[in-house]
Amino acid sequence: MTTVTPLTATPTPEDEIGSTRSTPVRRRHVGPIAVGSLVVGLAAALVLAAVPFGPATQSAVTGSVLCGFAFGWALLAILSVRFTDRPQRWAYAPALLMGVGGLLLVAFGPSLQQVLNWIWPPVMLGLSIWMLVRVHHGLRDSRSRWVLYPVAGLLALTAVGGGYQTIGEAADAQANPMPGRLVEIGDHGLHVYCAGSGSPTVVLEAGGGAKASDLALISTRVAADTRVCVYDRAGRGWSESAPTPPHGIQIATDLHTLLQRAGVPGPYVLAGHSFGGLYVQTFAARYPSEVAGMVLIDSTAPNPAAAPYTARPFVVDRVFALVSTVAQLGLGHLFGATPRDLLSTIDEYADASDAVRQAASLTDLGDMPLIVLTAGSGHDAAWTVAQDQMATLSTDTVHRIVEGATHEALVADPNGAAATAHAIAEVVSSVRTGESVNR
Repeated sequence: MTTVTPLTATPTPEDEIGSTRSTPVRRRHVGPIAVGSLVVGLAAALVLAAVPFGPATQSAVTGSVLCGFAFGWALLAILSVRFTDRPQRWAYAPALLMGVGGLLLVAFGPSLQQVLNWIWPPVMLGLSIWMLVRVHHGLRDSRSRWVLYPVAGLLALTAVGGGYQTIGEAADAQANPMPGRLVEIGDHGLHVYCAGSGSPTVVLEAGGGAKASDLALISTRVAADTRVCVYDRAGRGWSESAPTPPHGIQIATDLHTLLQRAGVPGPYVLAGHSFGGLYVQTFAARYPSEVAGMVLIDSTAPNPAAAPYTARPFVVDRVFALVSTVAQLGLGHLFGATPRDLLSTIDEYADASDAVRQAASLTDLGDMPLIVLTAGSGHDAAWTVAQDQMATLSTDTVHRIVEGATHEALVADPNGAAATAHAIAEVVSSVRTGESVNR
């Protein structure tokens, strides 16, 4: 009689982490589940960033993205429990951290983000290291670990970058405390700093993406002769962000309100560099009695045929907010910017055609003293023609080409800044004495 010995299946290594089950039947590899869950999480993050899950602010859009990623991690944990022998319960940890953090950002906005900027990097770095350890030990003999290694490593990298950005911003703020003061103009505050004494007061307007501090070489020289004020536009430098992206007219209106509430009496000599030249022209068109003279420093030229302002689709504002958050991962500090700086700069250039059209509303300065400065290097003939055209705004005008100077050098280089400050001093003297600048 022959005895038949039953065969017992030998369990094979599984692709899951931390299982205590001993069933010999492997139902599904964790690799496809991991890939699918993470792809779904990325898709959810993009969808939530694009739809009005919260306001179109950096904090709310960042929170929406985190909620989407949290869904992906939770899906990994749930599907691995349901369809594999060794469930990935560790995935609940990143799901919980990202989900809670994301919801808090959506609910409480920038005020909470300042706190989370300090808490998030060390917590995320610790979680990433823990995830790498779990993947290494639990999936040592599986190709699935190569799906999760890069993801955990990327989370660690963002944590380090976020910590670098937060610490860098704090160090910059301590090393460079805000000069002047913050003046409330309604729903946000604008930073303004005035120095020197005498009249008329010179108001400096920085170029596109620039800050008040970028005009330090000019303001220091001008302050030796008269009172000079520099300020940061909304969302730039030390100024707070506006609830909605400001366009040309709003920028001019904000400046007017700021000067009034800061107790800076006019009339003013306005000096604008690059895009700032558009804003001072719009200011002069709207408040002509409060402008005594003007200096256009390699200014962008107005164009009445440019496209008018139209409200952007909500998804565009949310995309801009999402793009600007990359500065919070350390890239901002490398280039001397904050996420707010980056977002305000993106908004400014997105509405450039509107600012160009609005500045064209200024067609005549009468005999007001006007000096147009043009960089002698880096421009084509069309730029010079446009500068000539701006010089016709007044009957008392000078168009001066600064040989060898570039567009940026007129404010950032000592020699270029000296030429700019000299032109401003000429206009100030003309306002004081009544003599022509074209003499």
